[in-house]
Amino acid sequence: MRALRAQISPHFVYNSLTTIASFVRTDPERARGLLLDFADFARYSFRNPRDFTTLADELRSIDRYLLLERARFGERLQCNVEVAPEVLPVAVPFLALQPLVENAVRHGMAGGRRAFHISIVARDSGAEAAISVEDDGIGMDPERLEEILSAPLGRPGPTGWGSVATHDRPEGAPGIGLANVDARMRQVYGDEYGLTVETALGAGTKVKLRVPKYRPGVFPD
Repeated sequence: MRALRAQISPHFVYNSLTTIASFVRTDPERARGLLLDFADFARYSFRNPRDFTTLADELRSIDRYLLLERARFGERLQCNVEVAPEVLPVAVPFLALQPLVENAVRHGMAGGRRAFHISIVARDSGAEAAISVEDDGIGMDPERLEEILSAPLGRPGPTGWGSVATHDRPEGAPGIGLANVDARMRQVYGDEYGLTVETALGAGTKVKLRVPKYRPGVFPD
């Protein structure tokens, strides 16, 4: 969790505050609204964590994140969210989806000039919630993806930046997000609940995960 927060903070905090500052004189009401969005995002990301949260709360934080990024990128960043009401109360590991969305924006938009689309879908699938985060960005080499997911959590992978954020990691390169979420999903629910990732260079990326709707003990006293 500490590693996830370390990755979330530096560039995003700087870029968000710089974007908000640019609106202070020209559109102070928008600057105020964005500052409140940033405060809500920070409160969620850096709060004293529980092991689990609800899908509704995780999506609310993602909404704040995307509002801030859209203020920065304008119409270049296009977002679509489709969520079945039945899955909103489902318990999910804290920061299970947010890093996937951040990874999609940071990596998928790297070096691109055209419009970038990201789609977040959560559907009712019987005893499970089926969730996906898909983008039409630059994608990645499947072999590189395998290196990222197989790197020991908390240590560099074979490429040098596999499952941790390092100072020499290329800007926009996938970092701890995918490996961390994959490892936590497997630890909590079993190996069959690891991430499924579909990607190729130039073909975008789609990350899918399944969450059981109910698992005894997910909200301990």
